[in-house]
Formats: sequence, C-alpha cells, structure tokens
Amino acid sequence: MPFKPVENPKCPKCGKSVYAAEERVAGGLKFHKMCFKCGMCNKLLDSTNCSEHEGELFCKVCHARKYGPKGYGFGGGAGCLSMDQGEHLTKSETEMVNHAVQETKAIAKAPEGEGCPRCGGYVYAAEQMLALGRSWHRGCFKCGECSKRLDSVNCCEGPDKDIYCKVCYGKRFGPKGYGYGQGGGALQSDISYANGEAPRTTVIDTAIIKAPAGQGCPRCGGVVYAAEQMLAKGREWHRKCFKCRDCTKTLDSVLACDGPDRDVYCKTCYGKKFGPHGYGFACGSGFLQTDGLTEEEISSFRPYYNPDTTSIKAPAGQGCPRCGGAVFAAEQQLAKGTMWHKKCFNCSDCHRPLDSVLACDGPDREIYCKACYGKKFGPKGFGYGHAPTLVSTHGESTISYPDTKPTTGFKAPKGQGCPRCGFVVYAAEQMISKNRIWHRRCFHCGECGRSLDSTNLNDGPDGDIYCRGCYGRKFGPHGVGFGMGAGTLTMA
Repeated sequence: MPFKPVENPKCPKCGKSVYAAEERVAGGLKFHKMCFKCGMCNKLLDSTNCSEHEGELFCKVCHARKYGPKGYGFGGGAGCLSMDQGEHLTKSETEMVNHAVQETKAIAKAPEGEGCPRCGGYVYAAEQMLALGRSWHRGCFKCGECSKRLDSVNCCEGPDKDIYCKVCYGKRFGPKGYGYGQGGGALQSDISYANGEAPRTTVIDTAIIKAPAGQGCPRCGGVVYAAEQMLAKGREWHRKCFKCRDCTKTLDSVLACDGPDRDVYCKTCYGKKFGPHGYGFACGSGFLQTDGLTEEEISSFRPYYNPDTTSIKAPAGQGCPRCGGAVFAAEQQLAKGTMWHKKCFNCSDCHRPLDSVLACDGPDREIYCKACYGKKFGPKGFGYGHAPTLVSTHGESTISYPDTKPTTGFKAPKGQGCPRCGFVVYAAEQMISKNRIWHRRCFHCGECGRSLDSTNLNDGPDGDIYCRGCYGRKFGPHGVGFGMGAGTLTMA
C-alpha cells in the first residue's frame, strides 16, 4: 500500500500545513505562530487581544476601526464615534515582494543591480546588511517566505537570489522524502503533490552487489562502501551486518569481540562460546562459566579435591593450633606468630568469626573476641556495668564503695593524700586544684555533691572545693536585695 502523508489543517493566511508545535487557534481555525497577527497593522497577537472576522485576524483596535460603529463625534475625544476605517494601514499588491511586507515610504531608486535587491532603493552605510554580495536595507533584510527578521547568524541565501530563515530554506530547498516531522535530521516532504501521494524512495540493497572473493562483507559477501562500513580485525562489514552471530545484537567498536572463527560476537556470547568453562558458573563475576556444556562434560573437566584440609595433618607445632591440620596460603590467618585456618579463626568461647581487627590473643594460646577476652582475662572490680569501666562475671556485686568513699587501701602521709578521703592518689585518677591533688571520685562540690571539673571549680577559703552557686551562697557578699534579680546581694 503506498505511503500517504497525514492530512494537516491549512493556515488561512499562508495556506500551508499547520503542525501541533506551532499552531494558534482562533475562530475554529488554526494559524502558524508567525501568521497569527493583525491583518492591518501586522501586530503579533495572542488569545487576549485577538479578534476574528470571516477567517481574518485583527487586533482589537484595528477591528474597531474596520468593523466598529461610525458616526458623529470623530476626533472629539475618547469614547466618541470614529470614521477611521484604517485605509492608511492597508498594503497594496506592489508593496508585497516575495511575501515580505514592506513599509510604505518614499525611497530614492537606485540604478538596476546596485540598490537593495528587495525594494530597489539606495542603501546607505548606516542601515546596510550584506548577503549574496549585495547590500540590503535593515528593514528589507527579512525572510522571503515568512518575513522573519534575519541577521548574519540565521540568514540563508537561496538559489533564487533571495534570503530565507533556516526553517523556510529547509522547507523550500532542503531534501524531501519519507520521514518529515519525525525529529531532527529526518527528511522533509512539506510540499504538495498532484495525486496526494509522496514520492517513493528507492532503497538499494548493496548486499546484492557482490564483491570479489575475500574483499566484501564477511557475512553477506556484498560490496562495502565508505558511507556504511564498520571495521573489525582488518575487515570491512556493512553496518546492518555488523551484529553478533549468535544473538544478532547490533554491535559497535566497544561491544564487538572478534572470534577465532573470523566472525564477530557480543561480549556475552563470546564468553559463552570461547571463554573458560568449569565449576562455579552463575556464582558471580570472576567465576568460570559452563553455559553451553553438558553435565558430563562439566564433570570430566572438574578436578577432584578434598575440601576438608583439617584431615591433612601437619607436623607437631606447625599446623593450625585448633585442629592441627596443614594450613595453606589460600586460607591462612595469622595471630601471634601462628597460622590458622580461616574457618578455625573464631572466638574460642562464643565462636564468633574473627579477623585481624577483632581477634585478641589469650595467655592460653587461644584467640577470643574482645568481649569474651574482657570477661575471661580483663580486670574486675569497682564500676561493674558502667562501660568502659571494670567488669565482673561472677554474679556478686563488686561495688566496694557505695558511698564513693574508699574504706580500705593505703593511707597517705598527712597533707599529701586526697583532702577529702585521705588515701593515696595515683596518677591515673588525679585531679588538681590550688596545688592539691584529689581523687576523680572525690572531686565534687563539698556542699551539694555536684561533680566538678576545671571550668566550674571554685576553691573555698576553708580548703574545700565548691561549685559556683554554692561558693557564692557560702562566701559571696550578703545584704539588702536578696531575690530581686541577677547580680543583687543575697542573704542566703
């Protein structure tokens, strides 16, 4: 069945097809965007100022001039009736040159071939535009088809010695054929045909033009011309023949793989056909493939191995400390100068799998996770249950000093120990204030018991330490004004 282009509505102003991307609707008719202007003053219109009369468009002012009421009162002020019918805005046929509307003005005519190609008048330097080797008036430098103003960027010189915008040039002189309107680069067919049918394009199948043996396309044997050639391993292919032999996927220079049979494949089919095969297919990237092989072939290629290396006993003191088996390089884990199997490298108590970060070497030559190591070999005592303090796993309470004051230990000489408890203060727990050393647990306010640090510490004249509030109440100024605001004197 011959191709028949889709019928599109015609623009009432220029008579050409109107497509959805550029249509403007008024009075049930569809116009081009550039044709949607007043028929008298050529003002571009929109839906707010458009007036339609018998298939012709006008702005509201021109519509009132031509079809509005007339009568007494012309020139008498706003709101009066007018006799102006817009005759001064109408264009005569002689003012339309190649569909480009010219303004009516007196222009001195130049000798033939020397003036503006559109109006024939003299062109002065202040208004000249250059195209086709001739000078044009700035006002005449418009598209000969749609009257769009042009410049040096969007001007196209036509073979009829006129100038056009790029769109009109393509429609008038560009290639025509099947595919018009299907996107950038498609051939155009925006012309009228006598029988209403677009001409048929002759497609030549170059595969039927056979080349000498060994010189043509390796797949079809036809001659390969430069416009359609694809290269692979020094041979030329047709673009349509450059496909994977197995799955017929279209290839390019990135996807193509040259096979040992002098054919081309995609990467997947090449791997299935010529890649390594064996145990582990479909287990993820890097595993050997077995697609295309039978189970018998796979079994014949599969080597026998003993997965349990613990059954291979090593000499005493040289194998895995846990199972005694030989440890090979592919599965070894190191801890304290000994080599372990990867599956044996777990906590001796909770059997949690370990690595070089989590493993702790115990004094019994075993390995533990950090939690089990702390429970088994870590210190026990005051602070159980307050991480990261000492822990106890025997069930009984290990809090020796529930009132935070020690009752046992070494008493310090008078004036040298902790001022609060009198016991020796070691470097790991000392806090310093006014040249005196305190236990961290004793470093609190002597009045309210609030824990202190170097930022909120106040040394009292009685040798004790206080928080700021208690220091102010105990040693601060007292007098009239208690409770009357910040900074006032207190009687506390």
